[in-house]
Formats: sequence, C-alpha cells, structure tokens
Amino acid sequence: MNKQAVLSLSGGLDSSTLLLHLLSRGYECTCISFDYGQKHKIELERAQQLVEYITNTKPDVKLNHQIIKLDGLSQLLNSTLVEGGQEVPDGHYTEETQKQTVVPNRNKIFSSIIQAIALSIANKNNCEVKIALGIHAGDATVYCDCKQEFRDADYNAFILGNWDAEKITYYTPYIDVMKYDILQDGELCCQQLGLDFNEVYKRTNTSYKPMKHVVIYDDGSSEELWFADFTSGSSIERIEAFIKLGKPDPTNYADDFGPVTWEFVKECVSSLLQKYETQTTSISS
Repeated sequence: MNKQAVLSLSGGLDSSTLLLHLLSRGYECTCISFDYGQKHKIELERAQQLVEYITNTKPDVKLNHQIIKLDGLSQLLNSTLVEGGQEVPDGHYTEETQKQTVVPNRNKIFSSIIQAIALSIANKNNCEVKIALGIHAGDATVYCDCKQEFRDADYNAFILGNWDAEKITYYTPYIDVMKYDILQDGELCCQQLGLDFNEVYKRTNTSYKPMKHVVIYDDGSSEELWFADFTSGSSIERIEAFIKLGKPDPTNYADDFGPVTWEFVKECVSSLLQKYETQTTSISS
C-alpha cells in the first residue's frame, strides 16, 4: 500500500506546492478543501483545476480531492476574508493591518475535520497517515494558529480524544522557511514529476482580493476572467517569491481598471518592498 497523506489543499501556492512535494515522494494523497464563505472562493476552483491537471498529466498518481462546505459559518464570523466582511486591507504582509485577515479559529476548525478523516483512513487500512500542512515561517507573523506551539497543543488534544490517534502524525516541511523556498521546492518537484511549472502555478490563487474583468480578444470574442490583485499582503508575498526566483508569475493580475502586465506588477511590488525595507531599517536603527 502507498504511503498515505491527508492534505489541507486551499488552492494557494503553499498547499499546492506541498501536494507536488508529497506526490514526488510517492504518497497517495487525500486532498480536502473548505468552502467556509470566503470571498476568494476562486481558490476552490483553482484547487480543482490543479488536481485535474495533475491527474490528466500523470494518471498513475493516486490523488483524491473533496470540497467540504461549511454552510452558514461565514455569517457568524468577523473577518475581512469572509462574505459580508469589511474590505481586505492593502499593505505588506507583516504589517499590523494584516491581522484583519485572520478568520477566528479557522485552522482549528479545519484541523478537527482533517484529523477525523486521517484517523478514519488509518483505521480502515490499518496504516499510518500523515496530515500535511503548507504553513510556513511567514504565516506565524500574522496567524497564531500556524505557530508550532499551536500545532503541538492541537495534536496533543487529538491524541487525548481518540483511540489509535498515534497512527496519525503531522508533516509540515515548510514551517521554518519562507514562500520563496517553497516556490523553489515547487520548481524542483515539477521537474521530478514531469509537470509544467507555469501550468501548475497558474492554477493557484493567493490573492485575498481577486476580481473579474472582461477580456476582449482580437477576433472580437470576449470572456470574463478572474484576476489577482497585487496590493494586498498575500499577493505581495507571492509576487516577492517569484521576483526572487527570477520567473514571471503565470497567474493573471489586474487593478480596478483592468489587466496589467507582469512587468508592471513586478515594478510596483519591488518599489513597495524597497520602501518597506527602508522604513524597517530606519525604525530599527
């Protein structure tokens, strides 16, 4: 039997890369995505598109994907990320304003469901199962439920509350690195799996402020497409990683007026990062 992993697949860059990471190491993956009333629901479409691309390109991989709907939850939550919440703030992802993008207890809610699924797989097949999470060092600056202390406490509660829970362990290979390092791993995994880097990452969404624009083609036809913003913290962090990697981001970017080029996005974010670094250096000195 293949090695078993249950992955929380958000449709973002980190968890999507972790899926490649697991597949390249021979894991059979059960991927769980959550519809909790998030504004950026396009991430669920991206997760499905990525799974379809991988399974069509590599039919030998063992990969299951399911979206779990948490109906009614968003109406009871206070966060800029859920439907009905205030506007998602712009700015660097380490700024104080980014705490507005916290969804109360989100990872604990997801964790309980994923733990139940992983333990069910373990007991049904009498095997060990890893729960894989794409959390990284940058997450912990904003999201308390991405810190190792939380993960340890959550796992201890799981062990105390379930028979045979010792069959389940956590796998968080990116917890001590940044998004650039994750992207580097993704590039390597694409090579190992025989997947196209651009085809993979255009099927991911990191933007918390995605938008739709109508694109008119040369033949006169038109199509409404999703675009990512390049001013909110999550997008800036992603763009910074691609800049450092020296590759253009294959996702589509836009502002309120319409689509923009990668060179424009790169220039805007580079300027913002330089300004932020200057301010940080000035404060520290």
